Amino acid sequence: MTEILIRKADVVVTMNPARDELAGADVLIRGGVIAAIGQDLQAPGAQVVLAQGCVVTPGLVNTHHHLYQTLTRAVPGGQDALLFGWLKTLYPIWQRFGPEEMFVSAQVGLAELALSGCSLTSDHLYLYPNGARLEDTIHAAAEVGLRFHPTRGAMSIGESLGGLPPDALVEPEAAILEDMIRVIDAFHDPREGAMVRVGLAPCSPFSVSRDLMREAALLARDKGVMLHTHLAENDEDIAYSLSQFGCRPGQYAEDLGWTGADVWHAHCVKLNAQEIDLFARTGTGVAHCPCSNCRLGSGIAPVRALRDAGVAVGLGVDGSASNDAGSLIGEARQALLLQRVARGADAMSARETLEIATLGGAQVLGRSDCGALQVGKRADVAIWDMSGVQAAGSWDPVAALILCGPGRVRDLFVDGRRVVAGGTVVTIDMAEVIRRQNALARRLRN
Repeated sequence: MTEILIRKADVVVTMNPARDELAGADVLIRGGVIAAIGQDLQAPGAQVVLAQGCVVTPGLVNTHHHLYQTLTRAVPGGQDALLFGWLKTLYPIWQRFGPEEMFVSAQVGLAELALSGCSLTSDHLYLYPNGARLEDTIHAAAEVGLRFHPTRGAMSIGESLGGLPPDALVEPEAAILEDMIRVIDAFHDPREGAMVRVGLAPCSPFSVSRDLMREAALLARDKGVMLHTHLAENDEDIAYSLSQFGCRPGQYAEDLGWTGADVWHAHCVKLNAQEIDLFARTGTGVAHCPCSNCRLGSGIAPVRALRDAGVAVGLGVDGSASNDAGSLIGEARQALLLQRVARGADAMSARETLEIATLGGAQVLGRSDCGALQVGKRADVAIWDMSGVQAAGSWDPVAALILCGPGRVRDLFVDGRRVVAGGTVVTIDMAEVIRRQNALARRLRN
């Protein structure tokens, strides 16, 4: 396999245990792995990628997404609603999706993530209308080239039984568990360097039964896969938990086996001090989705308190129907700003935010082989050109990456394979994918 030598970066941000930032450094990639980092590396015959004027970082990691939602951005009726009202608006539209909608919307969402520097993303797919299957998104990720953690989500409690989703979008719980086994056996790769790892993700406390939550946790532990769901997203979520289960979300999760290093929860905006301590003691992770939380008026997650307690925190763009963008570097900036709004200007630094966006996300997803630029780690590398207008005049290029830009990566390597070159996705025909996406959106709208 051809070696790749990234040469003379202004700064290489390693995210190694010492958090070294190396000036004028090179990065050598061999066989999908970081082979060497240092100055004036020699690699005869290697493909050379010049990085003067650039900051090189680990690829960013996205810990929460709903890729199918890229077909329903800026939908009237849902633009100004809180979480439950927003869902009620979108469910009837999502009910008309099928395999093509799932595949194309995933391609668009993954390409958008790649352009924002993301090399590893999870996805939470919890509805399967009209023959759609989890592998529709897995095949899309294989074409785009991102490292992918799809989760087999589910909804089983429809409106007729007191749940939020329409009955047409829920599935029998026995069928859900059977398909969970199928997709794990077919697609999950537990090996180091894996490009696909499957998780289990019943959607939320208001759309599945306690029995399904408990059975999914038992199945995940039997199969050695991770667990994911939404938790404590807003005040409505807390009220539902108290009225239906007689406890707060943290107690609900603990009672059903949904805490531990193999579990991560999305949002967690309304966790209290006891729940933060529970997550810290059990090693439970959190996917922080700042833009979506703002868009839906859910509140500001207690990220400072979570980090100070030792909870693993990563970033998530969430679905493009509730964001409505899918820029992970944009989420990093928003995360920093929200903590400062809530806690003061010294609440979070740009470098800590970048750590959350890279190493933090890898830790949440259980990927000790990703999230840092170190010899032996996977070659997931983002190259950011700081010579453009967004960073012009900046004194500290690492902080500038979060505080001012650029908002688009110049080059992105995933497992040593170039996915973005010169600010363009090179693995798929973007013009054709966008054309198909817009045609599908018009068909849904009409």
